[in-house]
Amino acid sequence: MLLNEEACPVPESVLGQLYRASPHGLNATIETVSPEARATLAVYCYRRAHLASIGLAIAASCDEADLTSHGGNLGADLFIKSRAPEAVVTESVAAQHRKVTLSSGPIIGRRR
Repeated sequence: MLLNEEACPVPESVLGQLYRASPHGLNATIETVSPEARATLAVYCYRRAHLASIGLAIAASCDEADLTSHGGNLGADLFIKSRAPEAVVTESVAAQHRKVTLSSGPIIGRRR
């Protein structure tokens, strides 16, 4: 099965809340998800580069047995990584995105 075809284990609205949440809000939202779904969601997010930090944060709230049961070796590795000091989520994923700025003046050296 391709990763793109894998169904998200929670409703898209919950995934959106996790994506936009502050660190405190992330923990509060994670607590609303059952432990089994939480472990599956941690693996699901970690497999996607843009959601990997959220996957680590979710995994930090999971038991090793749940992560291993739902993610196999990846789940066991995720459990270890989620307990490492550098795995702490310091800001929301949305806040990490750089803002795009556009030039407001003419482009120098451009000839037609």
